[in-house]
Amino acid sequence: MRQARARWRQEWQVFLLALQFLTRLPVPGDVPFSDDLQTRSAQYYPLVGVVVGLIGGAALWAAAQVWPGAPALLLSLAATLLATGALHEDGLADAADGLGGGTTRDRALEIMRDSRIGSYGVVTIAVVLALKIAVLAAMPPQIAVAALICAHGLSRMAPVHLIATTDYARVDGNKFAAPTVTPQGYRVALLISFVILIAALLMLGAGALVCGLLGMAVLGWGFRALFLRKLGGYTGDCLGGTQQLTELGFYLGVAAAL
Repeated sequence: MRQARARWRQEWQVFLLALQFLTRLPVPGDVPFSDDLQTRSAQYYPLVGVVVGLIGGAALWAAAQVWPGAPALLLSLAATLLATGALHEDGLADAADGLGGGTTRDRALEIMRDSRIGSYGVVTIAVVLALKIAVLAAMPPQIAVAALICAHGLSRMAPVHLIATTDYARVDGNKFAAPTVTPQGYRVALLISFVILIAALLMLGAGALVCGLLGMAVLGWGFRALFLRKLGGYTGDCLGGTQQLTELGFYLGVAAAL
């Protein structure tokens, strides 16, 4: 019994590390950190996505009681941006700047290191956020809430899959530069994603779920082909961009099915 409690306590601490890394939500200050625990935390990225989705869904439901349509959706979007610190949006913007403005691989990587956002990044973020609002506004409120929760969870599986299956583009001697996920951690992330899929099936229906997954695949694999052709691998910014585009793809697919 004592060993089981210790095991659950350690898994809870690993989840808190994932929450700390992907969001700005408060976690206890005494959460232990090590390279091994940080690597294991990737298995809980989809679960962290569910937490973010629940925040966005709760904000949408509450705001919709007062302001219908776009204002409620904007407040929901603001809630998720505050929860994550716009981590993934920043990655998408940097990736867009590098991939759009870099004429060579080295120049693209150099641009992506720059913390400033250029024209490609601004336009890409504006279009993606506007599409999210427009597509979610076309859904009934209860479907939009369900789509938010499922999309945020499933879209966090996409970076885990990239880490596990794709080469890292940078070689700079920094041992923390290349994210890693263990085979066991990848299986745990898949299991969590499968549970999210079951919930999505119950909340959205088979047709909407299939179309949502197709939307994720089209945008996710299209973006992957783009950065692989340009960089020969992924960067942290590409992971953020993948999350954003697969989230958007899920919304587009669900809306198309409806």
